Amino acid sequence: MVSTEPRRRIDEIGDESRRRILDAAEELFAERGFERTSFVDIAERSGISRGSIPWHFKNKDGLLIAVVERALEAFMGPERYETPPTLGDILDDYMAWVRDGKSTLMFMVLTEAMSSSSIVKAHYQEFLEERRRGIRRWLRALRPADADPDVAAARERSFALALNSSVVGLHLQAVIDPEGIELEPALAALEELFGRDLEELWTTPVATSRLGADA
Repeated sequence: MVSTEPRRRIDEIGDESRRRILDAAEELFAERGFERTSFVDIAERSGISRGSIPWHFKNKDGLLIAVVERALEAFMGPERYETPPTLGDILDDYMAWVRDGKSTLMFMVLTEAMSSSSIVKAHYQEFLEERRRGIRRWLRALRPADADPDVAAARERSFALALNSSVVGLHLQAVIDPEGIELEPALAALEELFGRDLEELWTTPVATSRLGADA
């Protein structure tokens, strides 16, 4: 019988190389931007040969996709919470992600997306949509059983758009003006404001609810 141990060791080496390439690419994309980062730069930073990068990711666009997907999974992976979190839990996790420093990568991607119609723009759109989907998944888990599905879905889309836009806007201001923006109390204010809307999200009549219209 042929041992599978050599294969497992090869897999481990491959996984480690992939992680190091992704770590280096994430850092360099955030520091220099996507267009100004080369495979040579990534190879030097990661300590992995230049030829290994296309072997793992095919091309630079594929590497960007992998970097963004890993960032999404780290922050909003479907298995992140065993039970539906509170709004405070979500905002606390966001604060931790911001403090980690790697979240600035998303604004590098935004800068590229604003001046490009390439894959960079498409994947920033996907990043924002996945954030909104994550919020909608969370809201569906909290939705009362007797709520009208169509009305509830419309309100959840509006809530997700408003909450995500507010958090991204605060984060961007904190990145640009870290000395002038106190992110933690601002997020606490968001928790208070959106917590009130969450209490009435599925119960207030559409005509009077601030979140009654579809976005």
